[in-house]
Amino acid sequence: MHIVIMGCGRVGSTLAHSLEDRGHSVAVIDRATEAFRRLGPSFAGRTVTGIGFDRDVLIEAGIEEAGAFAAVSSGDNSNVLSARIAREVFRVENVVARIYDPGRAEVYQRLGIPTVATIPWTSHQIIRRLLPEGSEPEWRDPTGTVRLAEIHVNPAWIGHRISDLEEASAARIAFLTRLGEGILPDRGTVIQDGDLVHVIIREGTVDKVEAAFAHGPEEA
Repeated sequence: MHIVIMGCGRVGSTLAHSLEDRGHSVAVIDRATEAFRRLGPSFAGRTVTGIGFDRDVLIEAGIEEAGAFAAVSSGDNSNVLSARIAREVFRVENVVARIYDPGRAEVYQRLGIPTVATIPWTSHQIIRRLLPEGSEPEWRDPTGTVRLAEIHVNPAWIGHRISDLEEASAARIAFLTRLGEGILPDRGTVIQDGDLVHVIIREGTVDKVEAAFAHGPEEA
C-alpha cells in the first residue's frame, strides 16, 4: 500500500519508518525541508516540501494512488483540513488526523474523520496508573452511545472466570492486557493478578458496571 504522511515531526518520522518496515511505500509532506532530517539516510520513500492541504502537494506525494493518509503535523486545523481533502476529494479509504484539542476531536469524530486526541489519551493513561479505581474511556463510537473502557477490577475477582464477571456486571469483556500483551478471552478464561480488563459498555450503564467490578463476586 502507498501511504502519505503529513508532518515530519517525531510522530511522523516514526510512522514513516514503521510503515516502511512493514513493506509499504511512504511519502512524507512537511513545509520545512530540514524536518526531513529526522527520517535519516535509511528512509527510502518520497519527501515533498509544502503544505499538506495543497492539492498539488498531495498529488506530488502520490495521494491519487494512496490507500491511507495520516495528518500528524503540530496544527489541528491543518490536520483536519488535509484529512478532509484526502477523504472527500481524493477518496482515500483510510484517513486519520491527530488532534490536540479534545473538544474538536469529538466533533470531527462525529463528522466521520477518525482522530487521535494526543493529550487526552496520554493523560488518561497516566490517570489510570495513578488512580486505578473506576473506569477510563479508551474509545467512543461516533454516536456517543457505546464506549470501550478499561475498568479497575477488585482483587477479589482474581481466580474467577471472565464469564462470572460478565454475568455480574451485564458487560461484555472485549480483551485483557496481561503482562503487556493483549489477549482475547473466552468464557473459561480466569482473571489473573495484574490483568487490565477492557470492556464494551453502553454509556448509561457505566456506574452499574463500575460497581460490579469494584465489589467482589460475593457482593455482586
